[in-house]
Amino acid sequence: MRIIGLDTHRAFAEAVAWEDGRLRRLGRVDLRRDLFDAFAAKLSSDDVVVIDAIGNATSAAAVVAPHVKKVVIANPKQVGIIAYAKIKTTRSKRAFLRSQRLLARVWIADEPTQALRRQVTRRNQVIRQRSRLKNIIQSILHSHLSVLSACGPVRGQG
Repeated sequence: MRIIGLDTHRAFAEAVAWEDGRLRRLGRVDLRRDLFDAFAAKLSSDDVVVIDAIGNATSAAAVVAPHVKKVVIANPKQVGIIAYAKIKTTRSKRAFLRSQRLLARVWIADEPTQALRRQVTRRNQVIRQRSRLKNIIQSILHSHLSVLSACGPVRGQG
């Protein structure tokens, strides 16, 4: 069993493999979907992949998961604290810590929960935008000494 560590960034990931007590650099992997799919297809069905918990971690895990035995998303803050004395390079932390069973995992919601979270987030954004627009309209009306409110005429005026 190999343990593959992915130190992910916005557009690429540094990959290392921990196998038979040795660490081997696999190189830089582009995170564009087609290129990342090609990388994932090269992985073995008994590999374990460890990924940083950053913005695109769930997407990367979804691409890799069908090709490997297990995907672990690691909490980068806890990994950094644990790994500081053990190993200095960020590229090799994930694979080393997974092999030593020191890795702090992150819980990832299932797809329906993630969809609901996106919906709630979007609704909150729309509500905040609506409030901003109402405040702008009120400000413009106030600056022009208008007696109308943003919601219609003031009582007794209309």
